[in-house]
Amino acid sequence: MTRISGLPLFPLGVVLYPGERLPLYIFEPRYKAMVQYCLERDVPFGVVLFNEDRMERVGCTARIERVVKRYDDGRMEIVVAGEQRFRVLRLDQEAPYLRAEVELLDEPDVDADVALRERAITQHMKLLELAGRTMRPSLYQDVPHVSYVLAQNAGLPLEQKQALLEMPGENERIAFLIAHFEALIPRVEQMEELRRRIQSNGHFKDFPPE
Repeated sequence: MTRISGLPLFPLGVVLYPGERLPLYIFEPRYKAMVQYCLERDVPFGVVLFNEDRMERVGCTARIERVVKRYDDGRMEIVVAGEQRFRVLRLDQEAPYLRAEVELLDEPDVDADVALRERAITQHMKLLELAGRTMRPSLYQDVPHVSYVLAQNAGLPLEQKQALLEMPGENERIAFLIAHFEALIPRVEQMEELRRRIQSNGHFKDFPPE
């Protein structure tokens, strides 16, 4: 596995996946310096989940795609794209911002099970439909790992998003998502039915009159 020394780290309350785009507002002096360093050298930084005073050891490198806006005081609005998973080996606090020696985590060269993949996509589209989101089949096409696409808006809590990021194989991640969808979708359907019943004349029809 490839190692990188001195990778700037940005601990955040989010989990970033390879291929995912993330808008960021940079305002702290140390992170303004970090972003400027990455822009000048065209190098990525690492996004790691920081949750409840704990920083995870597996994160994703993020490359700055564009600077949306610069402010006179150095603040920036940027958009980054997730590139590759990594594991933190050793932290370095000599710079104004956190840095680390990391090893990049390779994706096993194994094709996803077609039946599992299609099942997960169908479930994801159902969830998006229930949430009132526009369904775009092109979302799942021509992507190397569809699990990362599904996980971005699958209703996963942070702990499960992090667990999925740490899973080494595509089939393992897809099976994890299928189990999640099978548990979540019936609950969402029940909530949708409850909402429709509440909206029908403003009361539950099967409630007895007082």
